[in-house]
Amino acid sequence: MSKKRDAKPQTGPGSAPLVAPDGAERILLHSCCAPCAGDVMNELARSDIDYTILFYNPNIHPRREYEIRKDENKRYADTLAKEFIDLDYDLENWFSRVKGFENEPERGHRCTLCFDMRFERTALYAAEHGFDVISSTLGTSRWKNMDQINDCGVRAAGRYAGITYWTYNWRKGGGANRMVEISKQERFYQQEYCGCAYSLRDTNAHRRAQGRPAIQIGVKYYGEPVDES
Repeated sequence: MSKKRDAKPQTGPGSAPLVAPDGAERILLHSCCAPCAGDVMNELARSDIDYTILFYNPNIHPRREYEIRKDENKRYADTLAKEFIDLDYDLENWFSRVKGFENEPERGHRCTLCFDMRFERTALYAAEHGFDVISSTLGTSRWKNMDQINDCGVRAAGRYAGITYWTYNWRKGGGANRMVEISKQERFYQQEYCGCAYSLRDTNAHRRAQGRPAIQIGVKYYGEPVDES
């Protein structure tokens, strides 16, 4: 495989079609969930860039939440006739990876370790299956730190000669708004925390402090009203 490197982060989609690093026509897209992936998948298709979805998110807890998010993502991939790779739910490995950082805040070092683990597996799969370019939908959410995500992605790709992590900023150029529009249109499951056990713990603590009920898994969907009384 030829050596490819993306020198600078690019801004988000506009009216012009996307161009992958070095004009690559095929990428491996790590996806975290359907809402974050929907617009990215559409933009890639609009730009005639072939892609395969890779779902590797052992951080998601509990298992029921994991299965709902995975199934929603696969449902949309099936709608677009895109290959969906479902890797192992090795949750115990994830807990071992982040051990000692259970009380880190969101966007802290625990998140870096989490991104590293998921991107390292993505880069390995890419190297084993002939993908030169990888990217991720994780940066679509405004709750994420784009530089943190890109640093982890580039570091993971750098473990393999010829693999590039595409540092595209999917939330720019209206991407963040289109994410919500597509989610409502498709009535995607609307998760209310990042995904891991510690995020669930901290989100519920915040809700309790506000006098709000705890998160109910499998209940809230985009475009549908929810009674939290």
